[in-house]
Amino acid sequence: MADTKRDGGHRRAWRRAGATRVADMVADGIYVASAATRLSLKNRILVETIAGGEDFDVGRFVPVARETLLGLAEEAEQDARRVEAARKRASRRHSDSIGTHDYRSRDVRNLRKRQRQSERVAEELRDRAEDPEELRALVEAAREAAWGDVERNIDSTLRIEAARPDLEPDYAKLREARMQSLRLVDLPKLAAHRRRNAQGAAGELHAPVATDAADTFAGVDLSELE
Repeated sequence: MADTKRDGGHRRAWRRAGATRVADMVADGIYVASAATRLSLKNRILVETIAGGEDFDVGRFVPVARETLLGLAEEAEQDARRVEAARKRASRRHSDSIGTHDYRSRDVRNLRKRQRQSERVAEELRDRAEDPEELRALVEAAREAAWGDVERNIDSTLRIEAARPDLEPDYAKLREARMQSLRLVDLPKLAAHRRRNAQGAAGELHAPVATDAADTFAGVDLSELE
């Protein structure tokens, strides 16, 4: 009697653990879908509102959010159908697998979990697609992300255009390193590239190439760097 109770307790604990794992996978799927929706909305806002110079209106982008969620729900449903078909085929196969997606009867349990996960993700996404508050929240989050991108781009541009040597404490040290890199790496590479081009042109034209004149770049005699 005690063993029976203990076995029953183990089975219940196993089912609870399995249900928790499925719930976690569903939460992950919803998170990824929400992130994809915000990214799609952000790009749409950047193109139509900021680049196009049009006024931002939350209501204008709510249908876009709904359409995106429904599209992702359809993808999840298609995945569930594919997994279901694979599960049915696997249930009739009892030999050893010959590949990652060559499912067998021992894979049926995991495939059932994957199917259930995709079905629940699709159901949740369809519910959110019909929730006006959820849709507006997605649009607002996408707007914040879009303005964040614009703010970072403006800040980066201003930092570059407003850069002054006297405001950079390590400017002299960094300038010397950059100039040394230019002398030892960049200009020799440019000289070698020009020589290869000259030799290639000489081979095509079957004509000698004059070598008595030194190559220069920005007033620098490249032959001195070799």
